Amino acid sequence: MELETIDFNSPDAPKKFVESLHQTGFGVLSNHPLATSILDRFYAQWLEAFFNQDEEFKAQYAYLQDTQHGFFSSKTSETAKGHTIPDLKEFFQFYPKHKTLPPELEAITKEYFECTNTLAVQLLQWVEEFTPQDIAQHYSQPLSSMIENSENTMLRVLHYPPMTGEEQPGAIRAAAHEDICLLTILPASNEPGLQVLGNDGKWIDVPCNFGHLIINIGDMLQEASNGYFPSTTHRVINPTGKRSNTSRVSLPLFLHPKNDVVLSSRYTSQSFLTERLTELGLLS
Repeated sequence: MELETIDFNSPDAPKKFVESLHQTGFGVLSNHPLATSILDRFYAQWLEAFFNQDEEFKAQYAYLQDTQHGFFSSKTSETAKGHTIPDLKEFFQFYPKHKTLPPELEAITKEYFECTNTLAVQLLQWVEEFTPQDIAQHYSQPLSSMIENSENTMLRVLHYPPMTGEEQPGAIRAAAHEDICLLTILPASNEPGLQVLGNDGKWIDVPCNFGHLIINIGDMLQEASNGYFPSTTHRVINPTGKRSNTSRVSLPLFLHPKNDVVLSSRYTSQSFLTERLTELGLLS
């Protein structure tokens, strides 16, 4: 399996993008509208103003279980579905309806969220346009309308700390998993490590060229499309050599529909999300 990089501005970009999603579960876009300048500032400001601060500072912003907004330390981080060892990461989950953010990070976080969410609507419209009619009939409503005014779409600022050599045996930065949402919008990280599981059972490195945008399908779109769009397994492996001393920052935007959106005869968006968060140990 190959992950082709598609020029966002090419006339056939929408068709090729949706074909890539169907065939691999991933799409990689170059020359997209998200400016690399905001990404540079975002990575630098979040590292300096938040993740490089002491635990007492970060604890001020600890998440509340009923909102899922706020800081998840390495001790409260996820254990991927089907795994028993927690991931080597910490993260901050941002929902616009919840205002708790370090003051110096408010402006850039809201700016990035708004820009990325606007782009996400366009990408979902591409998926709608090039979904075969016999598959599109399964959608309860247009995909882009599923996230219209949704308060569930979430930006996660992920920090994978440098390796210490004292990690639990078998622990990696993000164990193999699938995302929950419709689509995940992810600018290339400041460090490599993301891999996708190919149809042949082999792990493939996802391009980490700064300025590329990586989009992958989540379980909700797989459910809504009756399996036509596959929620592909991916992971983040541990760095080696000199890179072991380097932090990795990643900015996935998870597109979640409104609570009452019907995904299938089995699930609404809310029931699906509740089931998965419980499996991950983020809800009790």
